[in-house]
Amino acid sequence: MKRGVELIVLNYTRFGENSVVVHTLSREYGRRGFLVRIGKKTGMALFLPLNILEAEVVERPHAQLWTAHGFGSRFPLNGIRSNLYKNSMTLFLSEVLYRVIKDGANEDGLFDWCQRQILTLDALEADFSNFHLIFLLELAETLGFRPTFEDIAPFSDKHLAIMRRLLESSFSEAMLIPLSGDVRNALCEDILRYLEFHTESAINVRSLAVLRELYG
Repeated sequence: MKRGVELIVLNYTRFGENSVVVHTLSREYGRRGFLVRIGKKTGMALFLPLNILEAEVVERPHAQLWTAHGFGSRFPLNGIRSNLYKNSMTLFLSEVLYRVIKDGANEDGLFDWCQRQILTLDALEADFSNFHLIFLLELAETLGFRPTFEDIAPFSDKHLAIMRRLLESSFSEAMLIPLSGDVRNALCEDILRYLEFHTESAINVRSLAVLRELYG
């Protein structure tokens, strides 16, 4: 059975010489990998982190790996792809999602929340250095464990006042909170530890080092 779906790219892995398994998030399937044949009409640029795509999925109930083809970009994301800092942030955020969301999991509302977040980052023209911190805090809430100050405090003992301010500020206010690179990186690591605890996942995010370098 064929079905047209929207997919958010989380990651991909090579599969043979001419194919990849694209790990995605969708409304219909949650997190799921699809086998994709790479050719002239399906270039690897389509599978950049957090790209939002349209594709036709071939459902094979008895197969372990389904296939997808006919990919097209749902949104161009020019605001992200033309900016080194935003590109690095999407690499980090997609890796967090890939490691936190289990294969086969389908959290209600997660796809639509992710899509809104991606389009928001794409549209921001300035003051987005704190974006990934709010993304992580809202991800926790979307996954079902709302981070209250009391809940997250044990993971952030060195920066409790700033963490409280992040939690209690509106989105626009949080984007304007002045933070040094060191403090921002420490807060990010605190929230990742909080996510690890609640999801029982080892979030060893390799791209965090790139983010530290750019936003340090």
